Amino acid sequence: MAERLVTLNVNGVTIVRFKDKRIVDAGNIEQMGDEMLQLVNAQHLKQILLNFEGVEFLSSAAFNKLIELNKAVKDVGGVLRITGLRAEILEAFKMLRLNKIFDIRKTEADALKAYGVTN
Repeated sequence: MAERLVTLNVNGVTIVRFKDKRIVDAGNIEQMGDEMLQLVNAQHLKQILLNFEGVEFLSSAAFNKLIELNKAVKDVGGVLRITGLRAEILEAFKMLRLNKIFDIRKTEADALKAYGVTN
């Protein structure tokens, strides 16, 4: 059972939202990482959209989990996209050059459109 994440399926795209506003606690990050990897490894989902609306802070350990998830999704031929980043979190992605690795979209609708989903 997911304790850190809320998932929703929209036309074959799994939208993942985060329950925590601040993703900093090592135990919570580990659990969040496990839950995200389960989406790929156990549920065999390939189109995953991480929606960070409501998330105020990510620790460096959380970034590591996102990199792991991105690799897992790519390994199964899937696509991971990110949306809903606050300006300061987006700035951290840019400083770490993760904006070169991740497909980051401004809105959930933009990201869904990139998957070919229209509402």
